[in-house]
Amino acid sequence: MHKPLARALALCLLSAAPLWASAQNYPDKPVTMVVPFPPGGSTDVIGRLLAAKLGASLGQTVVVENKPGANTGIGAAAVARAAPDGYTFMITGAPTFTLNSLLYPNLNYDPLKSYEYVAIAGSTPFVILTNPQTGIGSVADITRKSATQPLSFGSFGNGSTPHIAGESLAQLTGAKLLHVPYRGSAPAMTDLIGNQIPLSIDTLVASLPQIKAGKARAVALTGRTRSALAPDVPTVAESGVAGYDFETWFGIVLPRGTPAPIVERLSKEIQAVMAQPDTRAKLQDLGFDATYQDPAAFRSKVTAELDRNVTIIKAAGIRPE
Repeated sequence: MHKPLARALALCLLSAAPLWASAQNYPDKPVTMVVPFPPGGSTDVIGRLLAAKLGASLGQTVVVENKPGANTGIGAAAVARAAPDGYTFMITGAPTFTLNSLLYPNLNYDPLKSYEYVAIAGSTPFVILTNPQTGIGSVADITRKSATQPLSFGSFGNGSTPHIAGESLAQLTGAKLLHVPYRGSAPAMTDLIGNQIPLSIDTLVASLPQIKAGKARAVALTGRTRSALAPDVPTVAESGVAGYDFETWFGIVLPRGTPAPIVERLSKEIQAVMAQPDTRAKLQDLGFDATYQDPAAFRSKVTAELDRNVTIIKAAGIRPE
């Protein structure tokens, strides 16, 4: 072997040795969970639930650190730059991985190259809503009614997953839909209830109170399967749009280069936590399913959703505001 190459390999092994040695005793000090959102939101609530559970199973305190801003970019970049020793990880929503890089060109992280994927922990579908006065009761009704006059649909923001889901529905069914972005779920729901817009797409958990009160009608769920929270509501896929699947999920990642034993340990601990009956019950009370996917399935999901979303975004001409 050439001496320069041997020297380089030796240096790599020496630099990696401390990390691999520390992996044997992981964790031996408190761990930080970064949440790239303000306190109180769904990601923060789920993160704190997992932090308490993981702290008990790991035998070390898991400290939640909120780093909001730049559409999760501030927190995501901080974790990407963190030491790859297992003591800093992040929980965040799907758009951090599957939308931001397609909409914002100057990110300080790469969704596929900056992280070691640990697990998907928790998910919930979106729901297509209508005002009961519209007479719309199915996906077929949306396509039929929009053929004579385009239908507006609201979402909680330009470039949000509900926006992408609505554009995908239009592209797959031929429905004529016009997007109306709102600054959050509440104003979109207000206009839907007031019949200012005929359709809206929102999270199921945020919509359930109005659905139960009869002020909004659930047309279809956007995920692959029905939800235990609304078992009578069909999915879009069931309604004739094969393969349609949009949901919000929560991914947990470590900085790239974190030793594999630490990644595997954390992933298995999360899997065990998600299987606990009280965890499942608490998540269901919050409106989420206690789903778990391992690192390989997580990375495959991100890759597939990036490929899907870039096609939808280009076809719809979506640009960030």
